[in-house]
Amino acid sequence: MAGQNLKDLIAAYRDRDDLLFRRAAQGIIQEEEAKKHVTLARELRQMLAINSTPTLFEEPSLPDPPRDRDSSSPLATVRYAQRYFDEMVLNTEVKDGLNQLVREVNNWPELDAAGLPRRNRILLYGPPGCGKTSTVEALATSLGRPLVTARVDGLMSSYLGETASNIRKLFEYASSGSYVVLLDEFDSLGKLRDDPSDHGELRRVVNAVLQVIDDYKGPSLIVAATNHPEVLDSALWRRFDQVTELPLPTAEELQSLLFKHLRGRADLYVLEEIAQELVGLPHAAAEYLAHSALRHAIMSGRKHAEGSDLDAGVRETTSRRWS
Repeated sequence: MAGQNLKDLIAAYRDRDDLLFRRAAQGIIQEEEAKKHVTLARELRQMLAINSTPTLFEEPSLPDPPRDRDSSSPLATVRYAQRYFDEMVLNTEVKDGLNQLVREVNNWPELDAAGLPRRNRILLYGPPGCGKTSTVEALATSLGRPLVTARVDGLMSSYLGETASNIRKLFEYASSGSYVVLLDEFDSLGKLRDDPSDHGELRRVVNAVLQVIDDYKGPSLIVAATNHPEVLDSALWRRFDQVTELPLPTAEELQSLLFKHLRGRADLYVLEEIAQELVGLPHAAAEYLAHSALRHAIMSGRKHAEGSDLDAGVRETTSRRWS
């Protein structure tokens, strides 16, 4: 694949094709990581991040997303994400599955030629704060694709039948280019059709979602994310090619997260004990604690978080609600 990535880089320069450039650059970085050239891969990622705007070649802005017919509100936001998997702490099984997905998407033409179906419909589920949105952003960055984030409040309409129409518009947009499309709070669109509070419109919405997911054959990667998998209609689970749970972090993962977010401004030996106090809380809690401790330290005139700062961070983190 190295030769193809080099060809794509030159073609991107010739055609001023920013998206092709990013894909080729990401492919080279992944090859270097596979060769265990960690330092080089990190430096390449940093260089790519410096020029992470969508105008490396003064390329025209991305197509505007579709809008709701009655309110004229956009149904999604479109941007280039700037998050990487190596900045995150995920369990090995999840990380391996996501890396495999990235490799597959980058090799869709070869899989197509072999007669194998694309895995282009992904469902992520797990408790709030466990990194679902960050994971989708990292997927988009790894693939060098724009991130399209659907606005659930924009998709849902008070007009009869308009929600289903909005969903179809969004999938038509996804078919118009190579994107990573995030359907966040997916449970709002895919609730059980036997919900006793439903007066018919919910059933129509779920049926529309089932149909567009079934029919989707476009070049984008569709990722649905939910904090409430128990309310999803059972028929929806079968429509996804890959279903990945992002569980609560282990004590070891929490310790790694604290280390990352404290950036060396706390004693390492203390973090293991603190991580134990966060067990049962999401990834976001470790970031919250780190920022809280550093805030206390800086307000006290210190750059390094001491025990009292970390204790204050623990109290603030464990006393608030996380779901």
